[in-house]
Amino acid sequence: MAEAFARIHGGDNVEAYSAGSRPSGSVNPKAIETMKEIGYDLSQHRSKSLSQLPDVEFDFVATMGCGDQCPYVRARQREEWDIPDPKDLPPEEFRAVRDLIKNKVKEVLKRV
Repeated sequence: MAEAFARIHGGDNVEAYSAGSRPSGSVNPKAIETMKEIGYDLSQHRSKSLSQLPDVEFDFVATMGCGDQCPYVRARQREEWDIPDPKDLPPEEFRAVRDLIKNKVKEVLKRV
């Protein structure tokens, strides 16, 4: 969802990537549904591994939920976002996490 919001709010000025240390290979159906509610088709996205990221220094990297165990990704700026994993949350709480991610992405785009 963070990648989608970076694309939505950053437009052509942003090249966004989302990846994880243990990708499932597919996007959570709840994420697809909640993004569809706001007009974004996440169904064409896929879950990617960190090894699939370009080998570059990123302007900004947000990590979520891995703390000190996050694999190293080169970045000029880095933040740990304390965002709960919405995977098993009911729809209303999932939407709240979606909106929290949207707001964090918009804040970063203003700074970077």
